[in-house]
Amino acid sequence: MTMTDLLASGPHVAGSDAPERTTVRVGFMPLTDCAPVVMAAVLGFDEKYGIRIALSRANSWSSIRDRLCRHELDAAHALYGLVTGVQLGVGALHHELAVLMGLNWNGQSITLSRALAESGAVDGPSLARLRGSSRRPWTFGQTFPTGNHAMLLYYWLAAAGIDPLRDVSSVTVPPPQMAANLAAGHMDGFCAGEPWSARAVREGYGVTAATSQQVWRDHPGKVLATTADFAGAHPHTCRALIAAVLEAARWIETSDANRHATCEVLASPAYVGLGRELIAPRLFGQYEDGLGRSWLDRHGLRFHEGGAVNFPYLSDAMWFMTQHRRWGLLESDPDYLAVACRLNRIDLYREAAELAGVPMPAESMRSARLLDGVVWDGSDPAGYAAAFAIRR
Repeated sequence: MTMTDLLASGPHVAGSDAPERTTVRVGFMPLTDCAPVVMAAVLGFDEKYGIRIALSRANSWSSIRDRLCRHELDAAHALYGLVTGVQLGVGALHHELAVLMGLNWNGQSITLSRALAESGAVDGPSLARLRGSSRRPWTFGQTFPTGNHAMLLYYWLAAAGIDPLRDVSSVTVPPPQMAANLAAGHMDGFCAGEPWSARAVREGYGVTAATSQQVWRDHPGKVLATTADFAGAHPHTCRALIAAVLEAARWIETSDANRHATCEVLASPAYVGLGRELIAPRLFGQYEDGLGRSWLDRHGLRFHEGGAVNFPYLSDAMWFMTQHRRWGLLESDPDYLAVACRLNRIDLYREAAELAGVPMPAESMRSARLLDGVVWDGSDPAGYAAAFAIRR
């Protein structure tokens, strides 16, 4: 089956364009990158398209997964790697899901403990040198076993010559608990979304060893996900939801004033619940590493970029699958392209983008060179997954 055939196999939208459901229950985690979903509801972009987004805050990514699959949520701000893992049945749960759009690029961080930094570990190579002299195994936190943070953390460690499955221990910790666990000495480092890394740096017990954009510039982050059956039964509702979130993502990036307003909203206890001084800097790409260095990152957290952030690229979904295969989470190679075409609802996104006046990219694949120099373009996913020197 060709890519054209796969993309053409989605359901045809016909009849009335009115949303089948006017109240849409959308889950989110208290992270800066939930901003497009939150602002779509706060600013009334949902009402513009005939729906009302009913936001529901969650405490862990496993809660997001379970509530989505049990249909307690209609859609959710979700880890891309979580979605591909559930789609492929990694672990105990298999469920057919749908990616409606991307919500962000970049803006995650790998944080090391102050104790590791004082021992000389401030980046990947120095961490690898220290590993040989350590008297105990290190423990690193990630937010979900198949999720973005686990896969980016593993990639970063392996690029430095550290086997993430043999040389260190990995534990799953909800994002809001990362900084506290690092401060308590329960972990030696973690990878998570903001503002939890910024909190560890600001409060003095963590240092930023790498940003996720240093691992992969303009990497996919969270997605707006739903179940395949909800998308099939409610295509107009999904289209309205995508269009509303697209408008919010574009609004956030229209001006610094809009970013500041977004920060004010996110700081509320109803959403992220941390002070503006922790949320704002990295929302604007302003970094400090806790070791005296500060910089403005031109490739920090992005929500729209003319729609490039939001388009559900097939190659993005496929990359997470390759990492699941690399680390032994999948016993064999799936049909990467077929799964991505079934998962990423480009048909619904295209209709919503037209409604919101957002341009479509020319291609459904994109390429990037990651920090180890390896190029990912989706052309040979099985070969790519098998080519890494460090793998399961």
